[in-house]
This record gives sequence, structure tokens and C-alpha cells, in this order.
Amino acid sequence: MSSTNVPKTTARLEARVNPEIKALWQKAADLQGVTLTDFVIASVQTAACKVIEQQQTLKLTTEDAEAFIEAILNPPQPSDALKEATLRYQQVMKNNAIND
Repeated sequence: MSSTNVPKTTARLEARVNPEIKALWQKAADLQGVTLTDFVIASVQTAACKVIEQQQTLKLTTEDAEAFIEAILNPPQPSDALKEATLRYQQVMKNNAIND
């Protein structure tokens, strides 16, 4: 007889905290009506998402934003070094296409 319930894969996480911190967390979990484990998981999940969002969000000062917009709307002319690099890149790509 086969079971229709497929066990979910989980990973174990252990942490040692002092009793005061655990008591604080337990009180918060009790107030929310959830287990300590569920409270910790939800809290860590929320904190992790917040940190990732903060790190992936580009924040510019007003001056930075204006400089960015100016560069997009009125890009500077390419320097000689950039022109030479473009030619080298095109040559490499051409050689790669020939060798393929």
C-alpha cells in the first residue's frame, strides 16, 4: 500500500541562545498563537527578505540621479581607448566566428 503523502524535504537548523532571549521569543510566539519554531521561521524569513531587498535596491542621492539621467540623455562621446577596445572586440568576435 503506497502513501499519497509525499514527505517534504527539510533541513535542520539549530541555534543556542540564552534563556532570556528564548523566553522573549516564546512570549512573542504565544501572543501570536504560534509555536516557537513557527515564530522563529517566520521572523527569520521576514528579516532575510528585507536584507536581500535592501541590498538589491539601488538608492541614489538626488545628485546621483541627476547625473545618471544626464548621462543617459546626453551620453559623452566615446574616448579613443573605448573606440580601440571596440575594434579589438569586433576582431575577436570575427575570428571566433571564422573558427567555429
